[in-house]
Amino acid sequence: MRRFLNAVILGVVAVNCARTSNTQTVSGAVDKSAIDTRSSANSLPPIPPLPAGRSTAVGGKIEDVDPVLDRFTLRVFGQKPMKILFDGRTQLFLDGKRIPLSDLHPSDHASVQTALDGASVFAISIHLLSQSALGDYQGRVLSYNSTTGELTVGTTADRSPFTVAVSRNTTFLRKGQDSFSSVHSGPSDLQRGSLVSIAFDSDNRGHAVANQITVLATPGAKFVFGGDLTAMDMHSSLLVLVDPRDQQTYQIHFNSTNLPVTQDLRVGQRIRVAAEYDGVHYQARDISVY
Repeated sequence: MRRFLNAVILGVVAVNCARTSNTQTVSGAVDKSAIDTRSSANSLPPIPPLPAGRSTAVGGKIEDVDPVLDRFTLRVFGQKPMKILFDGRTQLFLDGKRIPLSDLHPSDHASVQTALDGASVFAISIHLLSQSALGDYQGRVLSYNSTTGELTVGTTADRSPFTVAVSRNTTFLRKGQDSFSSVHSGPSDLQRGSLVSIAFDSDNRGHAVANQITVLATPGAKFVFGGDLTAMDMHSSLLVLVDPRDQQTYQIHFNSTNLPVTQDLRVGQRIRVAAEYDGVHYQARDISVY
């Protein structure tokens, strides 16, 4: 908001200066002074357009709203917190109803439509929900019974498996790279090993029921990652890179015999990795330095 207001304030100051100067001229120049004043008013800087390019909807928890620096933090489950900018162009909604941007506040459940503005992430619109799902869970599918709708998910952490009911009202979507997210999602994506994020509620018996299942990867799905190599372990055949497109960290396994280029990789290099998800890990199929 501050960046947007600064531009408007500068324009108003320019107008006032023009008016002051014009009042000091001789009376015979009154008409010209009025024209100059109108010309100055018309020269106010226009509202800049929204950032061009592809926009992305990101859901999470809004924290640290800073109305001075025009930014807030969005915490996305299982991902690195995002710093997001906003200003007078940003639209704010609560339960689908437009509200003033000055009402922006921390929220446990929000969806933010974002776009890149240079190197920063900008909020085109922010959708707040007054009520959120009972909980969220992210992990790997251990089993799914399509007859009973029982879905069991586990994590690599030391946590007990989580069981949730999948109903006919459960919605599905794929999230991630275009080649993966453009494919229609449904119960068929609940294969053993699939990576999923589940937003769930509780029924009247206290059982978890999935509202929405976001599928992040399915066995056999192919991905292309690019970014800075941040860690390399030849002993465990594991590399770690940060992809600047989504600011996520990816752990990718490789076979050094099939990929001799791994012998020459160094931390800090920018690499491109074509990988396939095997139901447990991302396995590198091709690696190149660029």
